[in-house]
Amino acid sequence: MRRMIRICLVCLALGALSLGARADSVAEINAKSLKALVYLGEQAKGIDAFLQDAAGVLVFPDIVKLGFGAGGQYGEGVLLVDQKPDAYYSTAGAAFGLQLGAQFKSEVIVFVTEQALVEFRQRRGFEVGIDGQVALLTAEEAASLSSAEIDEPIVGFIFSNEGVLANLTMEGAKMTKLAR
Repeated sequence: MRRMIRICLVCLALGALSLGARADSVAEINAKSLKALVYLGEQAKGIDAFLQDAAGVLVFPDIVKLGFGAGGQYGEGVLLVDQKPDAYYSTAGAAFGLQLGAQFKSEVIVFVTEQALVEFRQRRGFEVGIDGQVALLTAEEAASLSSAEIDEPIVGFIFSNEGVLANLTMEGAKMTKLAR
């Protein structure tokens, strides 16, 4: 019975958060994404050239992760191609074993190759770990690498106001194109 109550509370909380997140306009998503990229650039000096060389960059500036024993996350973002907004996506996923509370983070997913970007765009939904892998980089790794030196077709960064975070995963996150 208690487990069912917890699940209901999580569902209600995530529903309320996702309604608020959906209220972001395209202009708000673009502005928040630009701010997230500027922050990432401050954390990883030299990353701007890497991002400019990429085939595409998917930015989720505000991902809310909520947990009550079990939990989930939701956020909306923009796919930038040639540094211009191309399409809008949501990311969602379930998480288990989270502590009580909420966390906020940002994610930047970089499509290093054209082929990786084409394959991502062709899918109706993209689930990390099922449809493809996202190799997470630290700020130091990103600052010292060029796109020609990276063996992975898709790389990512997870960060918060504390900087680029290590030892996290995007495994299980599902990205879906939004009709905007």
